Amino acid sequence: MKKQPMHVFHALYLSRRPAVAFVIVGLFWGCFAAYVPQIKAGLDVSDATFGLLLLCNALGLVSSMVVAPRLDSVLGARGLQFSSVAFALSFLMLGFATDAVSFGVAMVIVGAASGLTDVLMNARVSELEQQHRQPLMNANHGMFSVGYAVAAISSGVAREAQIAPESAFLAVAGLIFILMIFLYMPPRDAAPGGATGGRYPLKPIIVCGLIVLVAFMIEASVETWSALHIERSLQGRAAEGAMGPAMLGLTMALGRFSGQAVSQIFSETKVIIAATLVAMAGAVLAALAPAPLWAYIGFGILGLGISVIGPLGLALVGQKVPDHLRTEAISRVAVLGFAGFFLAPALMGFVSEIYGLRIAFLGVAGLALAAIPLTLLLRRI
Repeated sequence: MKKQPMHVFHALYLSRRPAVAFVIVGLFWGCFAAYVPQIKAGLDVSDATFGLLLLCNALGLVSSMVVAPRLDSVLGARGLQFSSVAFALSFLMLGFATDAVSFGVAMVIVGAASGLTDVLMNARVSELEQQHRQPLMNANHGMFSVGYAVAAISSGVAREAQIAPESAFLAVAGLIFILMIFLYMPPRDAAPGGATGGRYPLKPIIVCGLIVLVAFMIEASVETWSALHIERSLQGRAAEGAMGPAMLGLTMALGRFSGQAVSQIFSETKVIIAATLVAMAGAVLAALAPAPLWAYIGFGILGLGISVIGPLGLALVGQKVPDHLRTEAISRVAVLGFAGFFLAPALMGFVSEIYGLRIAFLGVAGLALAAIPLTLLLRRI
């Protein structure tokens, strides 16, 4: 792809409709992450059990991503609107879950709505990248981080004010219903007749999928467990705990907006390798932090590093497949990559149950290193 200088605001203007979808997803997960300690306490389950309940999300996620190319063809220009409405309704179900069973069922539905939205919004951005011959993915993922940080901070304040999860989730769902008005966007190069043929390079899809998997596993680990780490390991208050995921969201937004410019100067693979080392250093600092302030710094450094890896992995696969197979290829990468959002919290729960959250976050640092050999392999494909 030819790389020419482009201001981040111009990139967001070119992709303004899918950018709204990224904000919606960020609002959802930012609010949820801030309320995780309260939700877990209300369910009265162990770390390992809570991790398994979060893993229920993967059931809906994988199923929706598998059928996403067909739904993209059927729903057409209304696809993002449909998925956003489903997202809002699933959030309401999550807020009113009162026990482990109802919470697990709600998480399956959340996963289905999240998976469909993720595939469609990334596919639309990839199409716009090819149309304008410019990298746009980092800027859009930056909008996810903005929405995530705003929701996490606001939800932390709401928790301090003793606002119940169901009330906060209702407010976010209402905002999603308003924002979905702006999501009418026809696909530009969908496969004729909704074709989902498998004749596309398999190796780039697998390798890019694994790179995105590593990135999103790390991101999900911090999103879901950082508040608990601060409140439990470092004896922080509710608002201090919410600042863990909020710090991640803020620095990821900064990293992704900066990555929009950096990706026009350096190759995607070089950026991924450098970002991996930064993320690893941040995870180590957060794990060993003696006080909440040091944990915030660690999560901030981690956010700067991990912010660009997932978007670049998705952008790379969009460049390596034919136009008419892009939605399907991105959905296959998403099946691998976005599964990390639900595998990681479950694994963190098991490790935390046995060794504690400090060791669990040290494991996150080790996981980051896996992105380097995968990126070197991608150079040869």
